[in-house]
Amino acid sequence: MDEHLHQIREQQRASWDKFSGGWKKWDDLTMEFLEPVGSAIIRSLAPQGSHAVLDIAAGTGEPGLTIASMLTDGHVVITDLSENMLDIARENAERRGITNIRTQACDVCELPFEDNSFDRISCRFGFMFFPDMELAASEMARVLKPGGKLSTAVWNVAEKNFWVTAIMSSIKNHLDLPQPPVGAPGMFRCAADGMMVELFRSVGLKNLEQHEIPSTLPSGTVDVYWDMMNDIAAPVVSALAAADEAQVAAIRRDVYEAVNRRHPDGNVVIDASALVIVGEK
Repeated sequence: MDEHLHQIREQQRASWDKFSGGWKKWDDLTMEFLEPVGSAIIRSLAPQGSHAVLDIAAGTGEPGLTIASMLTDGHVVITDLSENMLDIARENAERRGITNIRTQACDVCELPFEDNSFDRISCRFGFMFFPDMELAASEMARVLKPGGKLSTAVWNVAEKNFWVTAIMSSIKNHLDLPQPPVGAPGMFRCAADGMMVELFRSVGLKNLEQHEIPSTLPSGTVDVYWDMMNDIAAPVVSALAAADEAQVAAIRRDVYEAVNRRHPDGNVVIDASALVIVGEK
């Protein structure tokens, strides 16, 4: 990995460590939000019995913990770039009485595992942020056993993810933010139809499938949505930190108006959409 990509990785590590407290605070809501996608990954992998499973970019532990609970005598290695996030994953495992897991802080582009080590690999919402997606996919394929399955989820196009655009569109309307380079890590970097299928094909995976998985963020109120995004979304926090009080107030007003227009009944359940891509080695 070249120096520029190494710098991106270290910035991401620091960011996930910094925001781990917010993810712990909102874990119940975010896991409810992401559960349909995690379930789709699990269905596509069909983990069972003595499978050895690798969960990459697992954050607070899902879908790895649920997979571990399904195995009779198998195990799951739960990995993430951030040790702070893995602390939360271990706490969640202990609370749920799940013992057939271990955690490993590591970079997906340099996986510390032997070739052909795992029967299944899951990766929920990691690829968009990997500095080198091709290397990441290649590393996953390397450690996957022949006949094993790899399943990942990425966010679909912006138009189908109001939970992101409700706040980011308002921020962009009020602040002069620098444009990221084309292909830079970001929420919708992998949203193009078929992009991940072709990436998986390029590293030798076969029997490839892509499925759209809709979900909703059941925040209930705009206040909950605003507070959550300010606790877990690094781009939101970074942008608002550079704004003055008047700008923050205007952004917040616009976000509340946009969300309330979508949900005039006051029950704020915000649309989201992901793509789940599965392949076999």
